[in-house]
Amino acid sequence: MLLAFSVAPSGGDPSVGDAVAEAVRIVRESGLPNETTSMFTTIEGEWDEVMDVVKRATEAVAAQAPRVSLVLKADIRPGHDDMLHVKVRRVENVLAGGDGDSRGNAE
Repeated sequence: MLLAFSVAPSGGDPSVGDAVAEAVRIVRESGLPNETTSMFTTIEGEWDEVMDVVKRATEAVAAQAPRVSLVLKADIRPGHDDMLHVKVRRVENVLAGGDGDSRGNAE
């Protein structure tokens, strides 16, 4: 599964950078494939391991603030690996004039 999440403190220090950095550190130390952008961190793995990382990252932010905001979006697709990169390559292929998927599938 791919799981994109955003976790941020609320109601405490107006700077969220330190708390978010701690959440990202937990994700990176998990060993799961991941990518962080300006809005979300995406993790790839099995349901239980991904949700465990999200829980620990959320708890780390909660340790620094009286309130936490958590947004989740998941793509649950058993039997598919490296979708963190494959999905992006498909879009890049279309942009380069290809068909989007070397296997003939749109996704």
